Amino acid sequence: MTTLDLSIVIPCYNEGKNVYLLFGMLKKTLLSLKKSYEIIYIDDGSTDDTGIFLDRIKKLDPSHVIILKMRKNFGQTAAFDAGFSHAKGRLIITLDADLQNDPADIPLLIDKLHKGYDVVCGWRYDRKDPLMKTMISRVANALRKFLTKETIHDSGCSLRVYKRECVEGLTLYGEMHRFIPAILMWKGFKIGEVKVHHHPRTYGKTKYTAKRVLKGLLDVIVVKFWMQYSSRPMHLFGTIGFVTSFLGFVIGVYLAILKFVYHATIGSRPLLLLAVLLIIIGVQFVMFGIFGDILVKTYYESRKEKNYLIEKIE
Repeated sequence: MTTLDLSIVIPCYNEGKNVYLLFGMLKKTLLSLKKSYEIIYIDDGSTDDTGIFLDRIKKLDPSHVIILKMRKNFGQTAAFDAGFSHAKGRLIITLDADLQNDPADIPLLIDKLHKGYDVVCGWRYDRKDPLMKTMISRVANALRKFLTKETIHDSGCSLRVYKRECVEGLTLYGEMHRFIPAILMWKGFKIGEVKVHHHPRTYGKTKYTAKRVLKGLLDVIVVKFWMQYSSRPMHLFGTIGFVTSFLGFVIGVYLAILKFVYHATIGSRPLLLLAVLLIIIGVQFVMFGIFGDILVKTYYESRKEKNYLIEKIE
């Protein structure tokens, strides 16, 4: 049962001294809010002294601190998912452990949330990252906005505040933590944004790599498909199948006219193979659409979920 006002969810991977320094800054902000809270640290398979510092934090404040230790490094998305699953607060706040997010900005996000929003995201308006990382992030944000029609500026900022109902039933995998606002927007939740401070990294090394960028690109394609066609995959695959088969049929009609009207030889023409191939591929896409509809129906029935959410009943 939810009995707390705030749950702070902080994934940690090889952040060592940062987690200890962050704890002091965070406690100062939380005490000023005068709300009940818990701080959930997720040690995502750290191999440095992060675990030692987390043990010290737990001894300093055992009544408010919870430590989830992963068996290995599963990634930030998995860490957020674990934190959400264990959180008991009415509001759930997330931030990075690297000291680049400023806990002093948390009250700003909460104030914005109370103005009619379900989620409020931080916007690192003046980023203190290397130029290359910033440029890659801007390109990724532009692509995300184009595909998902989401309006926030900075999907990579982990400093966010959620109402509890936003994360209940949320399934995360891959690098999906970047697209949580887009997924929640698709579900009908109201998304807000606040400009927040961003500090240069002092200790530790960035976990942002080209491999993560590629994974994020693939995940945004999945998010786009799920947002637009998760309840009607036949509309996507059926359309592709119909267009492909129609092109094959048109080519076939053209070849038939050549054969029976102009008595041309068509057996050795590559167009004949292309026509047959297009029709076969088109039929396969239609079958994918049928199977997709069956799988979606099975998915929702097995999870006892609906593909819609009711905000309130009056």
